[in-house]
Amino acid sequence: MSTRTARRRPAAAPRRRPVRRAPSRRTVVRRRLVAILVMTVVTAVVCAVWFTPVLGVREVEVRGVVEMTEVQVLEAAAIEPGTPLVRVDTEAVAARVRELRRVAGVRVERVLPGSVRLTVDERDPVGVVLAGDGAHLVDATGRDYATVAQPPAGLPELKASGAALDAAVGVVTQLPEALRREVLVVTAGSPSGVRLTLSAGREVRWGSVADSPRKAAVLEVLLTREGEVFDVSSPELPTVS
Repeated sequence: MSTRTARRRPAAAPRRRPVRRAPSRRTVVRRRLVAILVMTVVTAVVCAVWFTPVLGVREVEVRGVVEMTEVQVLEAAAIEPGTPLVRVDTEAVAARVRELRRVAGVRVERVLPGSVRLTVDERDPVGVVLAGDGAHLVDATGRDYATVAQPPAGLPELKASGAALDAAVGVVTQLPEALRREVLVVTAGSPSGVRLTLSAGREVRWGSVADSPRKAAVLEVLLTREGEVFDVSSPELPTVS
């Protein structure tokens, strides 16, 4: 019986971890100088942006004005020239501009390198309230926002006040454009007593602002018939007389 002699492989020598050399003094000094330089530059940039007029306001641009003037908006905005752009409080500027009666909304934007842009949305009238001092323009929210000497053409006169005025405005804003052009006067003694005076002496008893789209659809059909008084206060049972 033969025997085989197994040859033993020599054990592998343990791997030595590479010895990390400590950075030289020159390298350490260089790194510290670079860090200090970066911090200095960042600090200088922050100071320039926040506390100097380098990136300050040089121009205030006004867009969207029609009936108003740019001067009115600029005076209300009250943005000091040279104010660092990042320190312009856009919310505060917008709040000041919205205090103008004709302004429905405004967007304030910072534009690099040194501009502020104000985009104004003016109110649109849906009717007028005639008074001794002129024609008061009323917008879709029911706000009396301006007084002019003569009422603009094509706007109905609103004979109402308080909650009744809100109801009258609510009815007008929900009328189809073709029907709205026929309305001369909107009268409301109460929120549930809205009446429309149309061209050719026709009268519409509307009632409250509720179901206004449906009432408008019914009225358009009724107006094809002969009559002077059209009652759609109950759109399920309209009448013509």
